[in-house]
Amino acid sequence: MTCHCRLLSTLLALFLLSATAFAQASKHGINIQRNGITVVEALKEVEKQSGLSIGFNNSQLDKNAPLNLNLKDADVAKSLKVILANTGYTYEINDKYIKIIPNSTASDTKASDAAPREETVTGTVIDSTGEPAIGVSVMIKGTNLGAVTDLDGNYTIKVRPGDVITYSYTGCAPQEVTVDPGANYNIALVESTTQLDEVVVTALGIRREQKSLSYNVQQITGDQLVENKDANFINSLAGKVAGVNINASSSGVGGISKVVMRGTKSIMQSSNALYVIDGMPMRSGNSSGSTEFGSQGTSEPIADINPDDIESMSVLSGAAAAALYGSEAANGAIVITTKKGQKGKTNVTFSSNLNWDNAFITPKFQDRYGTGTGGAIVSESTRSWGAPLTSANTYGYAPRDDYFQTGFVSTQALTFSTGNEKNQTYASAAALNSKGMVPNNRYDRYNFTIRNTTSFLEDKMTLDLNASYIHQTDRNMVNQGLYNNPLVGAYLFPRGNDWSDIQMYERYDPQRKINTQYWPVGDAGLTMQNPYWINYRNLRQNSKDRYMLGAHLSYKVLPYLTLSGRVRIDNSNTDYTEKFFATTNNQLTELSDRGYYGITRYKDKQIFADFLASFNKNFGDDWSVQANFGGSISDMRYDALSVKGPIADGSDKFAGEPVGLTNFFAVQNLSVPHLRTLQEGWREQTQSLYASVDIGYKSTYYLTLTGRNDWPSQLAGPNSKNSSFFYPSVGLSVLLNQLLKNVDPAYLSLWKVRASYASVGTAFNRYLANPRYEWNESTNTWSILTQYPLYDLKPERTNSFELGMNFRFLKDFTFDVTYYHADTKNQTFNPNLPVNEYSKIYIQTGSVRNSGMEFAFNYAHTWGDFTWDTGLTYSFNRNKIVELADNAYNPVTGEAFSSDVLDMGGLGSTRFLLKKGGSMGDIYSTIDLRRDSNGNIYVDETQAIQTSAIQDKEDYVKLGSVLPKGNLAWTNTFRWKNLSLSCMFSARFGGSVFSRTQAELDYFGVSEATADARDLGYVTINGGDRINPETWYTTIAGGTCVPQYYIYSATNIRLQDLNLTYAVPRRWLSNVCDVKVSFVGRNLWMLYNKAPFDPESVASTSNYYQGIDYYMMPSLRSFGFNLNFNF
Repeated sequence: MTCHCRLLSTLLALFLLSATAFAQASKHGINIQRNGITVVEALKEVEKQSGLSIGFNNSQLDKNAPLNLNLKDADVAKSLKVILANTGYTYEINDKYIKIIPNSTASDTKASDAAPREETVTGTVIDSTGEPAIGVSVMIKGTNLGAVTDLDGNYTIKVRPGDVITYSYTGCAPQEVTVDPGANYNIALVESTTQLDEVVVTALGIRREQKSLSYNVQQITGDQLVENKDANFINSLAGKVAGVNINASSSGVGGISKVVMRGTKSIMQSSNALYVIDGMPMRSGNSSGSTEFGSQGTSEPIADINPDDIESMSVLSGAAAAALYGSEAANGAIVITTKKGQKGKTNVTFSSNLNWDNAFITPKFQDRYGTGTGGAIVSESTRSWGAPLTSANTYGYAPRDDYFQTGFVSTQALTFSTGNEKNQTYASAAALNSKGMVPNNRYDRYNFTIRNTTSFLEDKMTLDLNASYIHQTDRNMVNQGLYNNPLVGAYLFPRGNDWSDIQMYERYDPQRKINTQYWPVGDAGLTMQNPYWINYRNLRQNSKDRYMLGAHLSYKVLPYLTLSGRVRIDNSNTDYTEKFFATTNNQLTELSDRGYYGITRYKDKQIFADFLASFNKNFGDDWSVQANFGGSISDMRYDALSVKGPIADGSDKFAGEPVGLTNFFAVQNLSVPHLRTLQEGWREQTQSLYASVDIGYKSTYYLTLTGRNDWPSQLAGPNSKNSSFFYPSVGLSVLLNQLLKNVDPAYLSLWKVRASYASVGTAFNRYLANPRYEWNESTNTWSILTQYPLYDLKPERTNSFELGMNFRFLKDFTFDVTYYHADTKNQTFNPNLPVNEYSKIYIQTGSVRNSGMEFAFNYAHTWGDFTWDTGLTYSFNRNKIVELADNAYNPVTGEAFSSDVLDMGGLGSTRFLLKKGGSMGDIYSTIDLRRDSNGNIYVDETQAIQTSAIQDKEDYVKLGSVLPKGNLAWTNTFRWKNLSLSCMFSARFGGSVFSRTQAELDYFGVSEATADARDLGYVTINGGDRINPETWYTTIAGGTCVPQYYIYSATNIRLQDLNLTYAVPRRWLSNVCDVKVSFVGRNLWMLYNKAPFDPESVASTSNYYQGIDYYMMPSLRSFGFNLNFNF
């Protein structure tokens, strides 16, 4: 982002301020009724009430005796005369600036030329693109005297020889020029990422100086998110912050993202981060994505946000940073600040983005061997182990070329900002339309936002109102799994068959007088269908309307005390429909041959309200205190009503029922006896009180204390022993560079040492302390048992500390390092104990540890017209299960027991098993090939091999861990005049992934590996034994497969982002607007990867399905163009 973009937004406000400040001050009289006020305090109060800048020397004026003032509606001149009487000082007014000078100086200036004469200097400031920089602050160092640059970047200022002029603006490195006859007053701004006093947004929306923080906060600007847009802007964070793992969903455009900060902490609860919009938490989604069968992809609430509305994002990765959000933020928080209207010139921006998408990483397929088995052609077979194909009978089918298509994402966004001193307005509208890389997959979103900020009561009170409406639809969003997944048929299609034949996916049946599915291949025991039939005749659609209303009222009671209150209402209504046309595989239509229909209506409601009292005051020159006290209430509701069922077709299953109308999708057309209706919902509420205090001493030492008490509704049962939980944190930071007086700031401008500790709970299931009877959808009956109630429920408490250092040195370098250690205790899980009178029993025991380090390095320098900015982030996390259930007890029987293994599920014979000393990502195999006494694979007399189930859990074969050992990102930005090139390489090191897809491709003989083996004529095992390829692959890949042979390293290196931008000089367009043209790309080049799919893609955001590929939709490679206008 160029400085010019930010400068333009404040253009007219600063210009008008310069012209009218003194006139405004004259309208409001000075009111100071106070005894014992110092001269300096009185001058600061005049400065504050008048809006003028007053320059003076503190050390000289502090020597004067305190005053007793009784100024009522006095003008500025009278006030200054009263305050300066008997001080030996007077004042001079230059435009909007007032300078306090000795009486002798005032007279000597008129009578003598001995003192340095005041002179006027002029200059021009340009930004990094060579355009005029508007609104730059130009000040005389050590005073409040200065000016701002005008529309053409010009400024004029009165100075004396020896004065130092400073030039500063947010996001740009400050510069200084000493007044001298040979000095150059024309300045070129340089963007900077090393601002020492940068203000960042922390928990609850509290703004604090970066240098005072005792924990790690990483901030991303809104412009960084829209440089290379993603429909779910969270994906744009990947690689930009250390210690945060972001995995894009295989659901495609708009899909949910998995965001984990500093490791997986909970055995049964979510490890995903909390999202906060303008200080208020946002609810999470209701689905984490389908896994083995369903194949239904999903989006999430945060993906609805228009990235063009985002001003900045702060990533709070540590528990101490997010402690003020309580249990909701035990996994860290992403705090989003949205844009407001700006004072000054009306600003309009328009951006148009068009990206094309195609499949990034897909398995390798063969087209050399045809349909059949045993090397012979069997035309009706579903497998491709037939005879070699020749030029006469090959069709050359390749899924990447013949099935996948080039999708697109088109985004148009318009923003409007205007305002004056009292009222500012911001409005935006955006439309995102996309077509997926598989036919008939769509994702569309429309955003409308308006926001107004008004100041009144002499600017002491501010009212901020905002409203947003989102309409989002998606069709056939698929992530992975068997049912309704077009990839099953597209991947396994027999290679001796003609793909063009089945592209006409339906044929007219004159007897039934409808179009029926054409798929001569069969379902192969996998509910496989014609891929195009799934695309166009198995329709799954979502339609959502979302409304967000917010209000924020603040009142400045005293200069150092502000009271504020906020409320936000977030409601969404979603209709999800399923329409499966007649002749869909009847396993999916409950055996109906006339169709299947379902509709579910979801309602999500969230009301969040809070109040906050903020105290911010300096005590003398040494002490500063920032304290906050507040409370909040969060009320969330979820209601769903679903009706689904088959259309009666007259078969035995529907005997005695009237036959329904084929492909008529309405509730009244469904089979009544087989109709499944379900109404469900929940409501939960959390009430909280919290406080924080930040104490600073000599701008060197900073102490932070926070505390929060939550009263969650999960504890509201009549028998609960606890009603609330308390979460504390403490932090300390020291600026060592302030203590090194002899070190030149040019060599070391910042050396901060920081430490923090926090104890935060993890949210838990809502019915643990208040169990309920559950509805069984398969039997349409209520269960007669409930789970065992945990009346003495404790939070899954994460006790963590972090140590870190931040360096800024040699002007152009920054380096940050953090070490963290977190233990999450009281793990709440089901140990699968034998139960009789209860459906399940949960216990609270066990501990999971995460420890690791985060590194961030940056260098930025400018040589003339050329700038190079490079940044490197690296992080690693070590996850360890310290304890599971050692010496735990059965709460029902009171008997002691120990559990050393927990089976958390998986896919077939590939299981996630938790063991003491292991990690939360360990995967095991429960099956192996039969082996002889020497450990070799056993080959019988028929040259066959066999699989053997492993009976003892202790003998299960560990395949590895899906968790990465380290993550690295390297970002470079090169700028030359108006041209910039940015690129980011990212890498993941370590970890393992499993591909069941590759196993089934091998089994059906469509993989390149099977063709290579057939070309060779055998597969080598046991160091030299040869075995028939079909025998080998049919055995290891059949059934649920032998996972040992389908485990791959997850290490990968890629060119993740590329952005080439040219900023058209404004003068070329008669100063009408700024125009930027960009070429953008994402996932353009995979430099290293051994897996047959993208290891960074996930089908589900749950803890125990990452790293597993089962016909997973490929990740996207995208490239396109952006066009941005700024008026």
